[in-house]
Amino acid sequence: MIKKYNGFIFDLDGTIYRGSKIIDYADKVVNELKKQNKKILFISNKTTGSKDQYYDFLKTNGLEVEKNEIITSTVVIRQYLIKNHKDDKFFAIGEKNFIDELTNGGLLYSADPDEIDIVIITLDRTLSYTKLEIAAKALEKGAKFFAANIDDTCPVESGEIMDAGSIITALEKRTRVKLEKHFGKPSEYMMNEVKKNIGIDISECLIIGDRLETDIALGNIFGVDTALVSTGVTNFINGKYKPTYQINSVYNLITEELE
Repeated sequence: MIKKYNGFIFDLDGTIYRGSKIIDYADKVVNELKKQNKKILFISNKTTGSKDQYYDFLKTNGLEVEKNEIITSTVVIRQYLIKNHKDDKFFAIGEKNFIDELTNGGLLYSADPDEIDIVIITLDRTLSYTKLEIAAKALEKGAKFFAANIDDTCPVESGEIMDAGSIITALEKRTRVKLEKHFGKPSEYMMNEVKKNIGIDISECLIIGDRLETDIALGNIFGVDTALVSTGVTNFINGKYKPTYQINSVYNLITEELE
């Protein structure tokens, strides 16, 4: 694989790290690919940290990365909102870091259903019934329904926790309003950002991730080869999305080369 591709596009949580721990040898993998002048990108649907925080975490753990090699769904949705909904007020079921990233970009936040123009869903470990009802009432009053990501669960050191997809489903059933747009993997918005930043033709790249419905789907939808790792969420191959390769972890990308 390392000889076949000139670019490697990595998911982060569940692929490069899990919870607060780097996957074994993930630093060695990235640094070896850099040494061989391969193009590298990291793309994440996780919104609980800022791009700067992810960069600091990777650097602290020995990965030779650049800040411009990290793309998060927070960055993608913020760019879209600034361009298309600069004066609209948003409400987010999301954590403080996510909301701060949007408001620091000049976007307007409100928790009043009568004022909310856009409801945004993402991972929220502080989820409450109050937040759900604010979102539901705003949607019933005609607010747009967006999501930063659509992952059903998020991998953590002890297993998995509920993510945006589960909240989206609950709100769709509660309000009978369907999600309109999402901005993480496997959306066109995320792929456009990847193409803009990778620096080579996307056909020369391999996408590596732990999740069928986001990482592998991104490759399948846009015609990019994929490798599914088993270090993150539990997957069951169901025929809808199929990886080009199945490997134990990112270390398998370079093991043969190093040996």
